[in-house]
Amino acid sequence: MENEVIFEVRHLKKHFKLERGQVLKAVDDVSFAIRKGETLGLVGESGCGKTTCGRTGIGIYEKTSGEILFKGQDISTFKHQQLKEYKKKVQMIFQDPYASLDPRMTVADIVAEGLDVHKLYKNKAERMSKVYELLKLVDLTSEHAGRFVHEFSGGQRQRIGIARALAVQPEFLVLDEPISALDVSIQAQVVNMLMNLQKEMGLTYLFIAHDMAMVRHISTKVAVMYMGKIVEMAETNELFENPIHPYTKSLLSAIPIPDPLAEEKRRQSQITLEGEVLSPINLGAECSFCRRCPSKAATCQHSVPSLIDIGGGHLVACHNAART
Repeated sequence: MENEVIFEVRHLKKHFKLERGQVLKAVDDVSFAIRKGETLGLVGESGCGKTTCGRTGIGIYEKTSGEILFKGQDISTFKHQQLKEYKKKVQMIFQDPYASLDPRMTVADIVAEGLDVHKLYKNKAERMSKVYELLKLVDLTSEHAGRFVHEFSGGQRQRIGIARALAVQPEFLVLDEPISALDVSIQAQVVNMLMNLQKEMGLTYLFIAHDMAMVRHISTKVAVMYMGKIVEMAETNELFENPIHPYTKSLLSAIPIPDPLAEEKRRQSQITLEGEVLSPINLGAECSFCRRCPSKAATCQHSVPSLIDIGGGHLVACHNAART
């Protein structure tokens, strides 16, 4: 069904208890919805909570609170068979393809892991036939099936990981920085392949990354995270053409431009953030960005801004945005 919301989180929180009663709020009251066929790009600097958000959202980490819905159903209510089906329909592709693939298994056995778990073939011949089809989908050949992962390049390993995820015919994929460990020359190839697969198979993506240019290329919608919270979210073109939150502006100002003259002008106008980076442990009642914000006001120091719609589905968590 077109326009159907495939995946949604509501007020999702993931807190880690540390020693001496301290609490790390890795994901703190995050909400978003992704419709069928869409790609939501989730961006932010390292440590902002985007990977934890993705892993908690699909159940790898146990949530602290909030709701996780798949096709409108709260996954916490799923019984055994529903949960098994959910684990087929929702898959994750990890950042480091070498660390997430077993070096002792052949490529055929890695790709067929999901087929084996869910018993999706009648005999060994059908199993191998499906493996060959999956390898072809990611631009590998049947000759690769009998090899081991150490024999492949980083880009090829990531393709093997993608083939493994696709084996169970998922509908929703969490892509956790799937290209950051790859050579720049290979990154665009993998992203374009993911976009083609999305069109061919009707897939829906949560694309976690810090490369803003690549996020713009693949995403339908973009959410910017800072210190465990979404600070801005909008349709891709809207966010890139009309950024509101000062943190979003700083991220966009850092995107390099291929043209040397334009790049020099960009460098001169790049927003450099100064000031203290707050600890994510036991955050107080202030905007977590206010000590780095070039346009902070007195309100920011004693009040956490809510994510509000400033028009057309463009959401911003900033007291300055609320006043304009």
